[in-house]
Amino acid sequence: MAEEELQIEETGGKKSKLMLIIIIAVVLIGGGGAAYFFLFAGGDEPTAAEELAAEGGGQAAAVPDANASVGTALYVAMPRPIVFNVPGSGRDRLVQIKVQLMVRGTDNEEKAKTHIPLIEGTLLQTFSASNADDLVTEPGKIELRDNALEAVQNALKDIAGGEVVERVLFTDFVMQ
Repeated sequence: MAEEELQIEETGGKKSKLMLIIIIAVVLIGGGGAAYFFLFAGGDEPTAAEELAAEGGGQAAAVPDANASVGTALYVAMPRPIVFNVPGSGRDRLVQIKVQLMVRGTDNEEKAKTHIPLIEGTLLQTFSASNADDLVTEPGKIELRDNALEAVQNALKDIAGGEVVERVLFTDFVMQ
């Protein structure tokens, strides 16, 4: 009798393990199907700009935007983050900023890549002249970015003969 009870308990354990495995497999397959649907579904609809170009017979595509410069927007990343100290009202702070430069066209991209040491030095000089109390606020960061753009454009204008960089972008900003 004890052997029969033992056999019944063992078979019940096997059935519950099998049921658990089936449930896990169904959940994984369902999750994979949902992930596939959300990632790959719905990308065939035309955008508003494409619809406008199709309705206007292609005339909208032929007229360039007045604000856009000639060439494709390309981004040149500085190879290492710029780390510097700035004075603050309470204490000095250490700041680390990762920078990317937006340029137009492959010619300007090559010029920017060629002059990365000059750009890094100019950015470090501009960033080091700032104040920690200003960098805490959003307007202070915007002002620093605008000052950096002006300084980089001036430095490259002398060397490269024109405005190479259109925008300076902060991709990471850490202050300790």
